Amino acid sequence: MRISGMMSIRAAAAAAAALVLLTACGDGGGDGGGDKGADQGKQALRSGAPAPDPTRIPDVGDKLQSRIPDQSRQVVAVYGKGVNSGDATVVLYTKQGKEWDRTRSWTAHNGKRGWTTSHHEGDKRSPVGVYTLSDAGGVLPDPGARLPYTSSGSFAAPHYWPKSHWTDFNYVIAIDYNRVKGTSPQDQTRPEGQSKGGSIWLHMDHGSGTSACVSLSKSGMEYLLKNLDPKLHPVVVMGDKAHLAA
Repeated sequence: MRISGMMSIRAAAAAAAALVLLTACGDGGGDGGGDKGADQGKQALRSGAPAPDPTRIPDVGDKLQSRIPDQSRQVVAVYGKGVNSGDATVVLYTKQGKEWDRTRSWTAHNGKRGWTTSHHEGDKRSPVGVYTLSDAGGVLPDPGARLPYTSSGSFAAPHYWPKSHWTDFNYVIAIDYNRVKGTSPQDQTRPEGQSKGGSIWLHMDHGSGTSACVSLSKSGMEYLLKNLDPKLHPVVVMGDKAHLAA
């Protein structure tokens, strides 16, 4: 009986260790979406809540959902933690048939003062909305981007900024807010006027909130650059949880 009991304890300990190892084997926030979606569906059934609608981007209400173009088959969703928070999660969704699959996700940051529906120059808030993604670039050479990519040392952050920010623009993807599509992300043309701000990008993270951009890891930016396809008409849907759900 004692030997049998010891074997059971050792087996349980080994199983627990394996579970911890599996949990710790992520790559900094990236993960596939299929299993998580299935788990959410099962949880909804157990709780009695309706299962998520796979034909919609999760946690995005009718107001912004209706602004996603019909031809778009890639959505980068930026889920801000709160209206005054600089913390966010970025999720890439890919449309298969009529359903959206959760492809990958990363921890991220947005404007250090949070979100706004009326962005203006210098407010340190990111604009809520749905915007196309059409151009990319950065200090580093093209990593194999599908979007048009402009490589230039002129993207480099000024060195009077904190050193932790110097690599922010090694990779960037322009968010088409108050800019001319089909031009380098560095194009300063502001169709809606200077006061509305601009140069809002997806770019590399420095560990805290931004001036208005959305930032994520280098590996996350590389993944987006290599996978966002102009033929799939990618867009970003971005905002804090309350504005997204409206």
